[in-house]
Amino acid sequence: MDTLIRGGTVVTAAGQRRADLRLVGERIAEIGAGLAANGGERVVDAGGLLLLPGGVDGHTHLDMPIAPDCATSDDFYTGHRAAAFGGTTTHVDFANQQRGQSLRETLTAWQRRAAGKAVIDYGFHLTIVDPTEAVMAEMAELPRWGVSSIKLFLAYKARGMMLDNEQFFRLCRRAAELGLLPLVHAETGEIVDLLEREAIAVGRVEPRWHATVHPALAEAEATQRAIALARMAGSALYVVHVTCRGALAAIAAAKAEGAVLYGESCPQYLFFTEDDLARPEFEGAKFVCSPPLRSEADQAVLWQALANGTLDAFSTDHAPFRFHDQKARGRERFDMIPNGVPAIEHRLTLLWHFGVNQQRFSPERFVALTATNPARLLGLAPRKGALQPGADGDVLLWDPNATWAISAATHEMAVDYDLWEGVAGRGKPHAVWRRGALLLEGGQWFGEAGRGRYLQRKTATQNGNG
Repeated sequence: MDTLIRGGTVVTAAGQRRADLRLVGERIAEIGAGLAANGGERVVDAGGLLLLPGGVDGHTHLDMPIAPDCATSDDFYTGHRAAAFGGTTTHVDFANQQRGQSLRETLTAWQRRAAGKAVIDYGFHLTIVDPTEAVMAEMAELPRWGVSSIKLFLAYKARGMMLDNEQFFRLCRRAAELGLLPLVHAETGEIVDLLEREAIAVGRVEPRWHATVHPALAEAEATQRAIALARMAGSALYVVHVTCRGALAAIAAAKAEGAVLYGESCPQYLFFTEDDLARPEFEGAKFVCSPPLRSEADQAVLWQALANGTLDAFSTDHAPFRFHDQKARGRERFDMIPNGVPAIEHRLTLLWHFGVNQQRFSPERFVALTATNPARLLGLAPRKGALQPGADGDVLLWDPNATWAISAATHEMAVDYDLWEGVAGRGKPHAVWRRGALLLEGGQWFGEAGRGRYLQRKTATQNGNG
């Protein structure tokens, strides 16, 4: 049913205004004052509420296997439902190549994981770990398949995922030729692996040692190196899950010199520290992710970077593993703890309450970080991330005064704990539309599995930015 949302305040990355918004079919048809209702549409009173673009999460891991008997606990239905309850209507996940696998085989395998389950719209970054000459040639097909970005690792050598400097450079150069955006996980992989082996050899096996063997300097070094290699290759670069002052300094310095460079951070790095890894009774395992949690000083600088533009996007790196059986795989050794935390449901509400309500930044900056910037950088604009005629009807009716409290007993994610247990705040979605279809309203769910759509993302060249 077509919908007229009347009397709200439309918030975009550029400003705010009182206006009505009409959804016709899957698109936004009109935005303006005093729009007249026509007979067949539903009219929604948005008085006192805000209209925001549906959130775009550029970094998630749904139904991701890490072993034959262990995968992230949210699939493309439960994860999408949780995302929608939190106000996210689009996300970009990762199709992770295995050694010996073609890129086509990789993408097809991950598209099958989403088939029949998706509720919100989605795309895939293509993770490349085996850059053979055949794979380098096959990269030319990625734009045709709707893939505009690749993921590259400078970590996890022992897992067969890390690229050496030459491979990283060549992949960035090839990406530049094709208008693709490389994403990098930046840690000094050889050193992290060495420190991990040494810690375990002397009996340092508890979760708290995870942060010690992933030092902030390793992230800072690899971030600076990745930036330099990408610049030599003539490539843009997107640095994922930035956690520390050293990495931020490298990003800020390169941006000041004109580098085409972007960065993101995630909720866990704003709210928790390495001290949480030392919680008793193995509770610290809940907080194991890579890169690890850092210090309060790093948190303060991350907040500043989100506000001042050093960082461009706010994602989740959502990778949930159940505590009682999946995280428990590492009770004897921290390196066996599945890395990742659940966050997809809380991204917008946490950032609104602790960012906007606490006057760290404006509602407009919130929209830029959570929707407009990720849509633009990841080839989804102008259809996603903005409220404008012709864009997809991904709309949040946001109640800035509605209160919430987080609990594993009530969250929608398919995981048995919540890092933010007991945290309370103000501001959440009252209603969510995805491409004009109502997904939820007043806490009631209307979404259906299989209605989410794979997105053909545009490369920088296709967007006219090459």
